[in-house]
Amino acid sequence: MSARYTEFHPRWYRPRMSVFWWVRRRSYLIFVLRELTSVFVAWSVVFLLLLVHAVSQGSKQYQQFLNLSSNPWMLALNVITLAFVMFHAITWFNLAPQAMVVRLRGKRVPRSWVAGVHYAGWALLSALAAWLILG
Repeated sequence: MSARYTEFHPRWYRPRMSVFWWVRRRSYLIFVLRELTSVFVAWSVVFLLLLVHAVSQGSKQYQQFLNLSSNPWMLALNVITLAFVMFHAITWFNLAPQAMVVRLRGKRVPRSWVAGVHYAGWALLSALAAWLILG
């Protein structure tokens, strides 16, 4: 018996969904943007690997890499990447208290403390990196 349409066959109600349905709610928008940041995180890893490869090949390759990196479009891409990677880190640090339950002496540690420790570690490592780079 085939399922074909007849006059008395019910039709399913399927409302049309916009392609950008996720833009209407802030939580969905942040979720989609967080997923999009993974592309920029991947680009930052590729950029770092290209830098390591150029350094390992000698001064000529390193200078070519620096010339490529100084192009305005590459600078713009890396500034955008920095913004998205920071957004990625911030949203993950805000999600950390939901993903991990920390207990101290039998009581649950407040969520703000868990996120605060992550932010403090980030600030400490950033200060260490700045000290190493800047001298």
